[in-house]
Amino acid sequence: MLKTFGAGLRAAGFAVAILAAGCSSIDTTPINQTGPVAGQPSPTALPDPQDDGSTIVALAFSGGGSRAAAFAYGALTELDTLIIDDHPVERSLVDDVRSVAGTSGGAVMAAYLGYRGKDGYVDFRERFLEKNGETYMRTTVTPANLVRTAVNGGANDRSTFGRFLDEEVFDGSTYAAFRKPDRPLVWITASDIYNRTPFLFTQDTFSALCSDLDQVKIADAVAASAAFPVAFAPVVIETPARGTCNYKRPDWLQRALDSDNPSVRLHAYARMLDSYQSNSDLKYVRLLDGGLTDNLGIGALSLERAQANTPYAPLSAYQAVRIRNFLFIVTDAGVENPYDWGAAKPPPHLSKILRSVADTTIAASTRSSFDAVDLAFNQWQQQLIEYRCGLSNAQVLRLRGTLAGWNCRDVVVTTEHLTFRDADPSLYPQLNKIPTRLRLDRQQVDLVIQAGREAVRRNANIQRVARETHQRSRLFDAAGPAQLARN
Repeated sequence: MLKTFGAGLRAAGFAVAILAAGCSSIDTTPINQTGPVAGQPSPTALPDPQDDGSTIVALAFSGGGSRAAAFAYGALTELDTLIIDDHPVERSLVDDVRSVAGTSGGAVMAAYLGYRGKDGYVDFRERFLEKNGETYMRTTVTPANLVRTAVNGGANDRSTFGRFLDEEVFDGSTYAAFRKPDRPLVWITASDIYNRTPFLFTQDTFSALCSDLDQVKIADAVAASAAFPVAFAPVVIETPARGTCNYKRPDWLQRALDSDNPSVRLHAYARMLDSYQSNSDLKYVRLLDGGLTDNLGIGALSLERAQANTPYAPLSAYQAVRIRNFLFIVTDAGVENPYDWGAAKPPPHLSKILRSVADTTIAASTRSSFDAVDLAFNQWQQQLIEYRCGLSNAQVLRLRGTLAGWNCRDVVVTTEHLTFRDADPSLYPQLNKIPTRLRLDRQQVDLVIQAGREAVRRNANIQRVARETHQRSRLFDAAGPAQLARN
């Protein structure tokens, strides 16, 4: 009798949980609005620098919750101490940042740099890192949350973390806030789980959706990038009815679809964009954490290079003859979870095996992705040299303004992968224990910021580029562009 009564009580409780979950349903409102106009295409080149153009910096910030955002912030603040010009105003290496990409936690820092700019990003610690990003989130295991997760695919939606970002970090701003002349290009990455590809928040992507990216809230894009499976339900994008806008495929997309031997990643991305227009069964796109497809945030710049139809893109021809150093800095806040079963003879529990499988998959994918980008950029350096050396004197003069000191082979493209192991080795055990959460205590924030700063400080190539750029700036200030070109 008591057994029957207990079962009935549990069933009643489960029913109440379902009702509670239904009363607090997941927000499935699309974050975009389709319309009759497809919008302008994405920029074809990085923003032109305001200096001699000898150094261009691109940044990519990995996933990893607030830990990743803090590591990126630490690296950024240290780059800001590397002075590259003194006159007429002091400039740091951050002034040469022309693009910034981010995934998941790193997307918060990337978007904030684009939103506030070089002079405004410094309060990121107070605006985000020292706050509780889980303020509105459902983080406890309750019957209602379990049912909500099972029914909707996640316990939270963009009205939780996205709401926090909108109110506390980005002030309700949309992508239009990025359109300022002194700001880098911003690439936020989520994952399209229908097409199983990275989803880049670019105008090319939203043109295929007959939508204007400028109207999308920054907070919604970052929340989509950070929508970790189960913790969050997918963020929804609406696809247009066929023929409802004047969409025209960009040239690069058409080439990728028609190519007999395209880049596999580029072809997959092109097919994803094409599906938004051509697949009548695809009414809604659902986005989850960008780390599922690109945990380092490096896909955006590599796709830009893959879709190029010139040997110098995503640089302009003007930039290609002035540049001496292209520095791609990737901050990777990944941790290496230790396994307690390594020293035990009995087989580990299934849950531990599954955890190690997930960790192994992510680690292998991360290493392979970075190696692939590193190789692609080494090839790009050779293509830049071949292009520059193939120019006539008249072409060089038109683009560069002088032939003095012209050396067509004097250009270096470098990728730098910064991890916790690049900081003080004594800090690593502590860093490796910091969780992937959207809130950290102040001591943890301090530790990760310190690691980011030390990783930059200890990187010989970053320091070399800063010194060379500073020396050239001093020569320019003292003797003008002709003397600069000779050095």
